[in-house]
Amino acid sequence: MATTLRQLAEWVQGEVIGDSTIAIENARALADAGAGDITLAADDKHLLQFHHHPATAAIASIYAMPNGKPLIRVADPLLAFARVVQQLQGSQERADPGIHPSASIHPSAHLGADVVVEAFAVVGRNSMIGRGAHLRAGVVVGANCRIGEEVRLHPHVVLYDNSILGNRVIIHANSVIGADGFGYQQRDGRHEKVPQLGHVEIGDDVEIGACSTIDRGTFAATQVGAGTKIDNLVQIAHNCRIGRHNLFVSQAGIAGSSSTGDGVIVAGQAGIVDHVQIGAGAIIGAQAGVTKDVPEKQAMLGSPATPMREQKRILMSLEQLPEMRRRLRCLEKMLGVANAEGSTNGNGTGHSGSRE
Repeated sequence: MATTLRQLAEWVQGEVIGDSTIAIENARALADAGAGDITLAADDKHLLQFHHHPATAAIASIYAMPNGKPLIRVADPLLAFARVVQQLQGSQERADPGIHPSASIHPSAHLGADVVVEAFAVVGRNSMIGRGAHLRAGVVVGANCRIGEEVRLHPHVVLYDNSILGNRVIIHANSVIGADGFGYQQRDGRHEKVPQLGHVEIGDDVEIGACSTIDRGTFAATQVGAGTKIDNLVQIAHNCRIGRHNLFVSQAGIAGSSSTGDGVIVAGQAGIVDHVQIGAGAIIGAQAGVTKDVPEKQAMLGSPATPMREQKRILMSLEQLPEMRRRLRCLEKMLGVANAEGSTNGNGTGHSGSRE
């Protein structure tokens, strides 16, 4: 679908720098773009690359300086480019409302208007599906679930009984919501299961990646606040209370009965032990191991996690250890003092003496 640079600028409310009548055929990433394409040059590095690139035009920041090629300058280049891609390439068409013949819907379940239920999906007893929800193939919704409007459940998502989802929630393939928490007590040398009788509540506009798991509470609810985004392969354990607008990156895990405030970021492969509180706005760095409460707006790194500034000093010291060790051995040699390897002693025999 060809259009002009001026029309694209109108779609994204941007400012055209250069010839606004140039025809644009498609929108592609810089690595794939060619003549007739518009691309994304969100920073100075990519703007310089675009200057020497065959792409016809680019979407850039409002602060981008003209570089001799046509630009559309906007406040948010990434969002603007995404909108242009959708316009030029066509957004994914929504399936027509209806229930596939192979789907299994319990007679007591209630489905709102314009709901799509694809092949082999299951909706259990007394569950309610909100208007415009889309259940892809193989989705399983247990009994007494409550699903809001415009929810998207991708293939093979499983909602255990009593799960509650707000509006516009997106859950990607093979994720499991509401499985039993990992709770056991040792009695007479055996691990005896603690009944997991709670459920999961997920707020509006939450997105959960593929193969992630959120366990039900032991007696109450495991909660995920509105606007939180959870990557693939994330584990949130029973009784956790996750704040609003959190970010959980791939392979992160938070153990039972821990909580986070609003705006928390948990980076990839970070682990948080049970019964700790992460303050609002805190950042947990990649592979950090959190063993105690974290104050608001504190950045943590390392395992065990410490404030990021302190951890950076530790890491810098570790890098210097080989040189420090070499210098220490030189000093020991000069002083004739035995080191841990027994290289010398005071009488120069080279033996460290007996050890008892």
